[in-house]
Amino acid sequence: MSEHTHTILRLMVLLVVPIWAFSALPADSRADDSQAKFLFSFENDFFGGSDKHYTSAIKFTWVSRDIRNDGTPPKGWGGLIADKIPLRRNDLQQNLTLSFGQNMYTPEDTAAEDLIVNDRPYAGWTYLSLGLHTAKLNTLDSFELTIGVVGPSSLAEKSQKLVHEWINDKGPNGWNNQLNDEPGLLLTWERHWRSLRTPTHTLFAADLIPHTGLTLGNVYTYANAGFEARMGYNFPADFGSPLIRPGGGTAVTAYSGHHRWPSFGFVFFAGIDGRAIARNIFLDGNTFRDSHSVDKNYFVADLYAGATFIYNRLEFTYTHVYRTEEFKDQDGGQYYGSFTISWTY
Repeated sequence: MSEHTHTILRLMVLLVVPIWAFSALPADSRADDSQAKFLFSFENDFFGGSDKHYTSAIKFTWVSRDIRNDGTPPKGWGGLIADKIPLRRNDLQQNLTLSFGQNMYTPEDTAAEDLIVNDRPYAGWTYLSLGLHTAKLNTLDSFELTIGVVGPSSLAEKSQKLVHEWINDKGPNGWNNQLNDEPGLLLTWERHWRSLRTPTHTLFAADLIPHTGLTLGNVYTYANAGFEARMGYNFPADFGSPLIRPGGGTAVTAYSGHHRWPSFGFVFFAGIDGRAIARNIFLDGNTFRDSHSVDKNYFVADLYAGATFIYNRLEFTYTHVYRTEEFKDQDGGQYYGSFTISWTY
């Protein structure tokens, strides 16, 4: 293996071992009726054998318990938010999510210092998201507000150069050409519904999860739709795999009146998400100032497949993604990997 590969594996081990140790504690040492969740997601084109375009992203997410019944914080402010949503019904489960993340985008040739006119701009996006998710037995509606910053203040340049220093790799040289600072605002709605579910009395199960959504803002504006097919053993009744994208509330569990987290399970999945794109700041350039841009494709799709393995309240998910060409002069699509660790408590 290369030194790059060894470093990635070391970082994963350092992150996984402490969480794994806690997850192995006896069930009676934790609240059996708790349903909150922490997730850490890491996406990188290293897993696809490249270092370009959508090159890296991290995201930390906290999913609350059902805020209708939770007697602990954030019961007060969570309930106030939920009461203002017109779709609220007494028979719905309601969860809040808080997310913090950072995305990085680079052209193909990161050794060049000069502007590469026919390739995408360097860009970073650092953001904070607040989501409200209402779930029934087979449906999930997600409403998400995201605020953040694009440009040097996102600190994406510093993050990427720091990682390259850690792995003794030649650093990217063209960040002086990145997009200018611009605040970002996104409003996202997305609906998932679980259909064709095999009988729930068997530990082996399969389901199909279509989804559709709309995102509006100066960073992204698009409509999306797709589906995910799953098959596995003793896996939670959630709404799909946790990829990094606006409205990604799939870690919320379907409402059933109670929650049972399996001691061991696994699920294999494959899916597609297609987007009709009106705006993508990372290709179109800054909204209010002149900047580098390329001619984007108006229709882009992600095709993906992966697996989740469950041990007590710990889940490991790896997803391999193929993204179709995002702009006119792009030389083929892009492969990247997505790795998520989640802990339910």
